[in-house]
This record gives sequence, structure tokens and C-alpha cells, in this order.
Amino acid sequence: MGMLQRSPGNDDPRRLRELLGKVSDLAGDDSLTSVIVGLAGYEGDLVFPEIVDFVVSALRVDDSIVRMTRERSVLFLTDVDRARAEEIMDRLLGDFAERFPAVSEPPVAIGYFEVTPTTRSASLKEVLLSLFVSGSAAH
Repeated sequence: MGMLQRSPGNDDPRRLRELLGKVSDLAGDDSLTSVIVGLAGYEGDLVFPEIVDFVVSALRVDDSIVRMTRERSVLFLTDVDRARAEEIMDRLLGDFAERFPAVSEPPVAIGYFEVTPTTRSASLKEVLLSLFVSGSAAH
């Protein structure tokens, strides 16, 4: 493993395609399930960038993040299934709320896209639509 790298600062959204390819390769070549997580804040929300920074600080070495815009980020969680990814996100957002009590429930919408060894290749457009349109559920 160790193929995915943590990315500081704002990233070029074109990097999403590269990371999607790497996640698909992990699923096909190494039979590892991974989950792509879309995080969306509300336009102009001052807390959302802080939430993303908090999540980044908790990522494992093999995980990665791409910050698409100020209000949209995509996480790549390797070697986890969707249920585990949901547990991780619940724990991280809960930890954020504990450390910053003024934010009792972080204002984040979350979408998940699981990539398994049997998942057919999905286009970047399909993944983003499932993360930010049909698959998003406010936390």
C-alpha cells in the first residue's frame, strides 16, 4: 500500500481522476475495498474549512484528500468498507464537536461511494454525482 498521499492545501481537482484510478487499482489488483467520501459545507460557512483541516489531521498515511473548493472536499479511505467509513466519519465529526463545543453538530453533508473488487469502473462524473447529489446525507 502507501500509494495514496495526503495533500496539503487546495488541490487541483484534476487530481481526483488520478486518485480514482489508484483506488480502482487497489480494488482490482490487491482486492482491497476503499471508500470515497464527499464532504460538503454550506456556501460561506466559516466552520467547514476547519472541519476539513481536523479530518485531514486524523487521516492515515494511506488515505488522501482533495479539496475541490472551499465548500467541497473528497476523501479517499483505503482498506475500509462503507460501514467502517461511516463509523470513521461519525467519530471524527463527534471528536470535532467535542473539541469545539460551539459547533454542537458540524454543518456537513456527506456522501459515500464504495469501490470493491467487484465494482465496475465508474467515471469521475458518476462518483461525484453520487457523492454530492444523490448520495449526500446531511450529518
